[in-house]
Amino acid sequence: MTRPIPQIIRYLAQLLKGHRLQTTLNTLVGVALVFLDLAFVWTTKLAVDVATHNNNTVTLTQAFWLIALVMFVRILLSLSSRWIRAILGVKAQNSMRRHIFSKLLNSEWTALKKYHTGNLTNRIEHDVNDVVNFITESIPSLITTLTQFVGAFFLLFFMDKTLAVIIVCIIPVFIISSKLYVKRMRNLTHEARDEDSRIQSLIQETLQHVLVVKTLQKVAFFIEKLNTQQSSLHHIILQRTRYSTLSSSLLNLGFGTGYFVTFVWGTTSLSQGIITYGAMLAFIQLVGQIQTPVRNLSKFVPIFITSFTAAERLMELEEIKQEEHQQPLILKAPLGISLNKVKFQYTSKSRLIFNGFNYNFPAGSVTAIVGRTGAGKTTLIRLLLSLIKPSEGSVTLVDASGKTYTMEANMRANFSYVPQGNTLFSGTIRSNLLQGNPQATEEDIKTALYLADAEFVYKKSNGLDTICGESGDGLSEGQAQRIAIARALMSKGSIYIFDEATSSLDPETEENVLKRIISHYPNRTLIFITHRPLVLKYADQRLEL
Repeated sequence: MTRPIPQIIRYLAQLLKGHRLQTTLNTLVGVALVFLDLAFVWTTKLAVDVATHNNNTVTLTQAFWLIALVMFVRILLSLSSRWIRAILGVKAQNSMRRHIFSKLLNSEWTALKKYHTGNLTNRIEHDVNDVVNFITESIPSLITTLTQFVGAFFLLFFMDKTLAVIIVCIIPVFIISSKLYVKRMRNLTHEARDEDSRIQSLIQETLQHVLVVKTLQKVAFFIEKLNTQQSSLHHIILQRTRYSTLSSSLLNLGFGTGYFVTFVWGTTSLSQGIITYGAMLAFIQLVGQIQTPVRNLSKFVPIFITSFTAAERLMELEEIKQEEHQQPLILKAPLGISLNKVKFQYTSKSRLIFNGFNYNFPAGSVTAIVGRTGAGKTTLIRLLLSLIKPSEGSVTLVDASGKTYTMEANMRANFSYVPQGNTLFSGTIRSNLLQGNPQATEEDIKTALYLADAEFVYKKSNGLDTICGESGDGLSEGQAQRIAIARALMSKGSIYIFDEATSSLDPETEENVLKRIISHYPNRTLIFITHRPLVLKYADQRLEL
């Protein structure tokens, strides 16, 4: 979706407030460098005029010292500019990425699921980089460029009014050439960035499921799919390059004409004794300092287009509906759950998954939820965790006194959840376990591993500090699943939900885990989503969907 330019400018202006220091420092340094460049032109003219006996206000040695002083100060300012970019630039990018990352994590689950993770990663990396650079680098650079143009023009105007006016006449060429392709360039940039996101999504998803790709003998298929998407991106980039080439060709024609006029004008004036050698040298330098800003202004057009496109994509993420932020409310165990006349469907056109559904999970109960695939087990979990909300009816928590609490995001702290599959993060086993409770003691960890029948961890050469790769790489499915169970058991929740959490365990290990957990938590409400008959043996009640 292409947004109105004023709306994007307001968004960028809002972001600018958070990075004023770097933007201001970069602007001040840039403007100071412009004045030093003009001072260098003036001092070199002075030195040449003194050397050719056309100026006797200072000695040649003094003129050399002035040039050296200007160059030295310029070097110092250039170094300070580099440090400003290194220190404040990284800080600005980190801050923006953290802000967007936080927005995504606090978004409503259903709204966030509309985006592919590769697309989101692309926006956090590339779009944030483009927007931050625009605010902290491009805007100061634009101000510096305009200052350079105005300063060089007035200095040339002071020396030769007619030549200054002639050189400035190339500006309409710049404006016309820019207007010719700005709108089309903006659309092409949008298409290129979207295609780039799709490519990143394909690469990320394929690598994530590389085992499936290999076993299905689809390596060549995915390589060809990547090639097709890259070809599409290449076509868009070629189109964009054609438009930019047209504009730059018109500008180069104007610049070439400007230099030619300056050279003819200067040499003719020099031959007639109207100007000095120093003035001729200054003319050439000043024309460069007038045309360089104009050339740079032409480069700002694609920068603006790219940055505005990136801003639009980030604005879309900023507008994702957020969960209501309230202080987590942890209730005293035991807790029950009540679903009353719940109605739910994912979209107005999809089937009703629940319609007037009622069910109670009494405090301290052990419930097995069974049912065929697509019956609504996963949807029920999402309702219990308040990831989705019923269109009608209610989901409430019930404490020991019978008081009820409507299930909201802030009540999620009362739950501990073990999802299907391998859900470990890259890092050590210890770091994964501590995600369940960062304040856990060694005794807490030991207890959780025992309950999950995961004491095999201590037999590994590095014990709890054993490294597991992405998605628990280096561990078997059963080992990773048991560590995930232990992680959940370390949390302070009163309600534990196990979604096929024992699917990778052999019957003996599964029975050990079930017996230990159920006997250790008599006042916890345990919910097992399962296809395994062994769970039914330990359940107080059975819910069949």
